[in-house]
Amino acid sequence: MTTSRQPLPSRRAALRPRRTPPALRRSRLGVGASLGVLSLIAVFAIAPPATPDAAGQLAIYIAAHPQSLTVSKRISLEDRTRDGYSATAGVESLAVSGTNYAWAKMVLLSGGWPQSEANVTVMVRWMRQENGTGSWWNRNNPMNNGYGSGGGGGLGSYDNLVTAAKKAAENLQRNPSFSTIVAAFAVSAPTNLTEQAIWASPWASSHYGNGSSWHTSPVPEVTAPASAW
Repeated sequence: MTTSRQPLPSRRAALRPRRTPPALRRSRLGVGASLGVLSLIAVFAIAPPATPDAAGQLAIYIAAHPQSLTVSKRISLEDRTRDGYSATAGVESLAVSGTNYAWAKMVLLSGGWPQSEANVTVMVRWMRQENGTGSWWNRNNPMNNGYGSGGGGGLGSYDNLVTAAKKAAENLQRNPSFSTIVAAFAVSAPTNLTEQAIWASPWASSHYGNGSSWHTSPVPEVTAPASAW
């Protein structure tokens, strides 16, 4: 009896990789491409976080710069006799100086805010935006402040620059619309944050072009006539 044997596959044939049918390959590529597109859509669908407004940026700054005061327990208070002394009031000494920088400090002093470099810089820039520098004392109203000046739209005048400084501080403190400016002055915030608060406020109906018409170049020191004080 003769038995026919089937030929065994060669070793080379056994190791040959199986070919994927073209249709199946196209199907897999299509699925991969679809997943890639969906991934890109998901990435671009996530909107970037909105930039905080002036009040939000100020809140972030205050939170990042907390202030505290610690007094040593070793300090003791004793009654002692001291020599007499005298001092010139801050407002009076600033009036004697008579410059736009002195008036800016007078506003800050009247409001109880630090006379820091950042605060003074913002104030003299603000004064320049309102009345220019060469005649910053115009109508004894450097900020074109309508509160207590007898003129609507900031066109009124004050008896002197000392009164004008007090009224400017009072107006900022009494009107809730200026609260962000007051908060910025209180912590001597960076100039850009305080200025953004000014632009966002209703102090100027133009909002200074939201900063586009606001100048940050150095402000020269100019002395007002003695009669303005």
